[in-house]
Amino acid sequence: MSMPLRSMVAPFVVAEACGVSVRTRLKDLTTRDEEVLRRVVAHLGSLAARDLKVRCADGLGHSAHRWAERKRELTVVSSSRWAGAVTKASHDQWALARRSQTAHITALDAAIATITGRLALPVGRKGAKGVPGGYRSVAERFGKSRRLTVLRQRRERAVADRAEGRVRIVRGGKSLARSRHHLEAAGLSEEQWRGRWEAARRFLSADGETGKRYGNETLRVTPDGQGVDQAARPAGGVRERPSRPVRAVRPSPFRAQG
Repeated sequence: MSMPLRSMVAPFVVAEACGVSVRTRLKDLTTRDEEVLRRVVAHLGSLAARDLKVRCADGLGHSAHRWAERKRELTVVSSSRWAGAVTKASHDQWALARRSQTAHITALDAAIATITGRLALPVGRKGAKGVPGGYRSVAERFGKSRRLTVLRQRRERAVADRAEGRVRIVRGGKSLARSRHHLEAAGLSEEQWRGRWEAARRFLSADGETGKRYGNETLRVTPDGQGVDQAARPAGGVRERPSRPVRAVRPSPFRAQG
């Protein structure tokens, strides 16, 4: 089946990036530094999981007032800045899931339209001018008719979920979650998988703030490579932070954001 070529547009100059996303590693950590960081990221990860569950439960009924309530609840067990970072991440993740949901429905519509069009043609009919023809055999046509039923059912469920504001999110990643049941194929032991799973569900990130030194005041990397953060309050209620400033490896990779 021939595929139509994409149309070419006139060349243009993209706008200059207004920000960057930075990922980095920490070095020169003492044993106490590592212990404190493990406690902080585990604590923030549990708060992120709890807040994401609440955000998903709110669905389309979420509002600015509800967002403020979530932030106040997290401030009690962390800090105002980290509560803001966690709730913002939850909101962004929910919004991303909604966009993915819309893209999924669009892909289903395209597949349904293609199969429906080919089923309407006689078996063996050849396509022309980029339009696919009929299926090559009766058996293939029968299989595709059953496939069409499955796709329509999936679309009905996806549309119903979108109308109700329901999304499905796996903290840590769906791919990694599925590999738990296929450790041998993934080349992982249970201990290795557990380490990756726990690491993927931790939380230690913050969005930039306009006019703030080094991007924001929640989590900063200074020009000389010193990492500074507003330490979260662990479950015991006592704030802890690394015993001394830690050095961050030069950010890598950089990813431009529009």
